[in-house]
Amino acid sequence: MSVTNLLAGAAPLAADAITLPKIDYAAILPLLILIGGASLSILAEALVPRAARYVVQLGLSVAVLVAALVSLVMLAKSGKSVLTVGDAIAIDNASLFLQGLIVVLGIVSLLLIAERALERGGAFVAQAAITAGSEADRRQAVREPGATEVYPLTLFALGGMMLFVSANDLLTMFIALEVFSLPLYLLCALARRRRLVSQEAALKYFLLGAFASAFFLFGLALIYGYAGGVNLSTIHAAFQTGGQPAVLFFAGLALLSVGLLFKVAAVPFHVWTPDVYQGAPTPITALMASCTKVAAFGGLLRLLYVAFDGAQWDLQPIVGTIAVLTMIVGGVLAVTQTDIKRLLAYSSVANAGYLLVGALAFNKDGLAWSLFYLAAYGFTVVAAFAVVSLVRDADGEATHLSRWAGLGRRSPLYASVFTFLLLAFAGIPLTSGFTAKFGVFAAAIQGGQTWLVIAGVVSSMILAFPYLRVVVMMWLSEPGESSPTVSIPGALTSAALMVGVLATLVLGVYPTPVLDLASKAAEFIR
Repeated sequence: MSVTNLLAGAAPLAADAITLPKIDYAAILPLLILIGGASLSILAEALVPRAARYVVQLGLSVAVLVAALVSLVMLAKSGKSVLTVGDAIAIDNASLFLQGLIVVLGIVSLLLIAERALERGGAFVAQAAITAGSEADRRQAVREPGATEVYPLTLFALGGMMLFVSANDLLTMFIALEVFSLPLYLLCALARRRRLVSQEAALKYFLLGAFASAFFLFGLALIYGYAGGVNLSTIHAAFQTGGQPAVLFFAGLALLSVGLLFKVAAVPFHVWTPDVYQGAPTPITALMASCTKVAAFGGLLRLLYVAFDGAQWDLQPIVGTIAVLTMIVGGVLAVTQTDIKRLLAYSSVANAGYLLVGALAFNKDGLAWSLFYLAAYGFTVVAAFAVVSLVRDADGEATHLSRWAGLGRRSPLYASVFTFLLLAFAGIPLTSGFTAKFGVFAAAIQGGQTWLVIAGVVSSMILAFPYLRVVVMMWLSEPGESSPTVSIPGALTSAALMVGVLATLVLGVYPTPVLDLASKAAEFIR
């Protein structure tokens, strides 16, 4: 048989075998806007003159995020819930809520990033400031905004997070995981020319993140071997009907959990968190502490409630033990910290445990309160890191706790703001932290997980000590001779700080509107 005849016979077969997935472009419009905007930002970085690059990149980034938010609101109003792109992406109430939260927190974090990118002597200093020859050239270089590559990296990271929380199969989830992780590795190293610890943070995050991704991918392969597919509904159906040896399922689930628990900073996969939070530029730390936490838990909740809900009796004791360790270890290690960023990092670890408590309730209230908790914690932690970025001395940010002594006398306004935020972390009434913790604990008791609530209360009591220690240092300690000052924030930092503080207050005093949104969003489609 000739080659021509072979090709002629194979052509119809290939045409029948290939089926293009149906794509609902309206449903994925917010994601397309963000990824498209990130691509335009790369072109702007290459084509726009350096003098105008900062203004163009900032304006483009804010416009893209606002456009994505508007499209998300329109989608939410339409009540659209679809599976699209070959059922690889799920657009439902939960994914729209999480995507909207990522975009809003991304806008607030971007304000901090933009302020530091413009600021003289900040973490994002133009390379010319280091290599310029004369003193006059160096001074001029420092005045120029540098590192505008932060904007496309931030947009790509946020785009990957949006895809991650709406991924309906494991392969799409893995791709989204890499899309938002790789820019974060680079963002952590943006202060590398001023602080070697930034290089260390980026390298640790990259190496440990690569191992976590490998675990996730290996788990994906085992789950595929068990279920014969990577779609979440396929995995759910395969477990319900049985079939392949269950050891494949549980081994794959364990490896997938390593990758996801690394991103949420749960014990024992939390070891990267304090070093990366301390070494990364503070605005990037704010981005990671808020948006990455939302994305990681969004993906974890979808897996627990869509793919693996049939195995909840097997998951609850194991993941519950991890939640208890996360809460207790995070609280105990926070007590020993002498650096404010490391203290907030271990606070983030403990809060991951509280979120796991809500997730393991395996009921609608647990899912709704977990979504509310993500919103409450996200705004509070962004505001906290905004205050941290303002306390400085001649060497930059003064993050050692001893340097915060007497801050209440030098700057009572910002000391009061930080005190309020620490009380929110501690779960004091009339703050968002109290409302969120009360909600997830109540849902866990309803779901029969009282033992997790007891561990959560003990952890909260332990965590109250480091928070109150900082409050006492600020208000009751004498300032040192070379005490740092609180710099006057620019308009962008002031706006980010105001949004975070107001959200912390409003969600504590009047949480009903956001809680209603979270309740409506507490459902996933298959």
